[in-house]
Amino acid sequence: MLHADEFDEFYTSTYRRLVGQLYAMLGDLSEAEDAVQEAYCRAWQRRSKLNEYDNPEAWVRTVAYRIAVSSWRRTRNRLAAHRRHGPDQPVESVDSGDLDLIGALAGLPYEQRRVLVLHHLVGLPLADICRETGSPLGTVKSRLARGRQALAQHVAEFTDTRHGRISEDV
Repeated sequence: MLHADEFDEFYTSTYRRLVGQLYAMLGDLSEAEDAVQEAYCRAWQRRSKLNEYDNPEAWVRTVAYRIAVSSWRRTRNRLAAHRRHGPDQPVESVDSGDLDLIGALAGLPYEQRRVLVLHHLVGLPLADICRETGSPLGTVKSRLARGRQALAQHVAEFTDTRHGRISEDV
């Protein structure tokens, strides 16, 4: 079993060499560094068996190369899936009112923003919001009322005509 100081010595004495070797194989220094670092992390997890291998450095090199190849395969598969999906659909223009609403929501405290989104955008009734947030009904109503009041200056829909009262069914 390699102790921490022995593993540190192994790492220090082999890291640069392995990065150079992987760089020569892969042609990308950043990929080489990432793959070698991940391989050393795996070697650390197996340090109790590492000194049983004929050549621990070769084991790390092999693991690093396999990590890099797996990364390429994942990237290739993502690209193939993207190509199968077809070209991106054009994005519809965003209404300036929507941008105003998003900006106004961003200025609210998190709890108010959350209940407003859950109620008005997701369409959840108050009881479901209580369950999802773990908050009592009175707290949800209060957050909803305060959030609406804060948004009233930005969005006409939230102008309170009922003097801040939120009914159970709203």
